[in-house]
Amino acid sequence: MINHYWGFIAAVLGSYILGSIPSGYWYGRLRGIDIRKQGSGNLGATNALRVLGVPAGILVLCIDVAKGFVAVAALPLLTPYPGSDYLRVACGLAAVLGHTYTLFLNFKGGKGVATTYGVLLALAPISTILVFLVLVGVVALTKYVSAGSLASAILFPAFIWLLGESGQSFSILILAVVVGAAVVVKHRSNIRRILDGTENKIGKPAGATPKQGGKA
Repeated sequence: MINHYWGFIAAVLGSYILGSIPSGYWYGRLRGIDIRKQGSGNLGATNALRVLGVPAGILVLCIDVAKGFVAVAALPLLTPYPGSDYLRVACGLAAVLGHTYTLFLNFKGGKGVATTYGVLLALAPISTILVFLVLVGVVALTKYVSAGSLASAILFPAFIWLLGESGQSFSILILAVVVGAAVVVKHRSNIRRILDGTENKIGKPAGATPKQGGKA
């Protein structure tokens, strides 16, 4: 039983370390750029795209999504509980926490949207795909990536509940609510800028500022 507990702990800890990989920061450093000091200062794919270019933004997005997906789909397979929803949810939550509080950068990370997508893609693929389409639609209409991220965070639990992808344990639904709330909290400054009309829109070059100031 002790070995089983250690297997559970190792999978969750491994998920946190995997989620902690700051792909945007490391890619930027390879090019001699610290993306924490440019654009919005965020470590995620949106700022990587703005500061480092479209290929870099796509690469960072894919890596951040993969961190969440692998944490849920692969790491539990190395334990005695490969099919446990509770372990998979714990691994997913650990990966998101790793991204938002990365141990490689003094526990200061990104906002966790892409990694959350990876986690929920492994846990609730239909809901994730539907919410991704919502994100694309909101971004296309508003030009605000943050608005799409917020819409996704709010709608994830609703889709999972309506489609019954939480199963019998409801652990997946609870995870969706928790990480959705965390994403909203991490976007507090974006919400203020959207309301003020100072949020940067997608496609705006790095260093550009809206009419009233502020940063995305």
